[in-house]
Amino acid sequence: MLQSTETGRVEVAARHSPQTSAPELMGDRIARQRPLSTRAVLAVPAAAVLTLAIHLITARNQLEAGNRSYSISLATFLLVAVVLAAAQCWRPRLRAQLGRFRPLFTVGVLLLAVWELITSGFHLLPLPYFPGPASVLQSMITDHALLFDSTWHSLALLLSGYALGAVAGLVTGVCIGWSPHARYWGMPLLKVVGPIPATAWIPLAMVISPSALFSAAVLIALAVWFPVTMLAASGVSNTRSSYLDVARTLGAGSRYLIFRVAIPAALPSIFVGLFMGLGASFLTLVVAESVGVKSGLGWYVSWAQGWAEYAKVYAALIIMAVFFSTIMTLLFKVRDHLLVWQKGMIRW
Repeated sequence: MLQSTETGRVEVAARHSPQTSAPELMGDRIARQRPLSTRAVLAVPAAAVLTLAIHLITARNQLEAGNRSYSISLATFLLVAVVLAAAQCWRPRLRAQLGRFRPLFTVGVLLLAVWELITSGFHLLPLPYFPGPASVLQSMITDHALLFDSTWHSLALLLSGYALGAVAGLVTGVCIGWSPHARYWGMPLLKVVGPIPATAWIPLAMVISPSALFSAAVLIALAVWFPVTMLAASGVSNTRSSYLDVARTLGAGSRYLIFRVAIPAALPSIFVGLFMGLGASFLTLVVAESVGVKSGLGWYVSWAQGWAEYAKVYAALIIMAVFFSTIMTLLFKVRDHLLVWQKGMIRW
């Protein structure tokens, strides 16, 4: 009886609160009732202490410039982890929010310790191909201006090529999926040009294109165009005939059927194509920049590898991971905003 009363209170609160759902309220109530586990709360600080101790021991006999910066970073992270662990004792909501990320942070910090033991501690991997985390962090600090400039150029090139390929893919996909004449002439082109990787066109693009930046943007657009076209055409052609029949009965014309019925119905498939094209654009961006473009993260990796400064290579790879993951997250946010009924099915 008491349990049903508590559940009813949660449902009533969720009904009158538009910003908080019933599962969230139930999770907060469980978090307040659940006893605080000292082992779980201290997991991240303990991992940070262990990582900092391993770094101080391994760096004692080394004269690397990045040891001090890395030590300060680990000490700062340890201080923040201790403060958050203490704050969880008085804030159950904070405890519930940090509970999801606690295992990830713990394993991530321990991986830094393993990385340093393998490279700087026991020297199991040869230098300079496998530097320690302190060297990678120092490379980020030393080359922060060049890395920022490379990231900015990569972002501009990626967005321009991706926007061009997405728009072209949507136009051709809707035309092929809606018009039989466009499907007759467009499908052979897709079957011939589409399966060829965009990076295979680099030699031809470097000869034909007037500039390396323009050719790289076109190659990225080509990598995005094929999956967006295929998924958009599939979504439009598979629109339920009942939707179209009802719209025609109400007097809808061709333009209304395309833009208000077929395209909204094909949005789930279109977003799948956009995600596939985004992944292909990342690969094409790095390869195109390393071949012809004189700026960007791909160019920076190729340049650092040529000077055998592999710490800078790893620094650029970490920035690429954060850079590409952020763009993917933003696209997921757009998808969740437009496709509200599918929100939460696939999270990023």
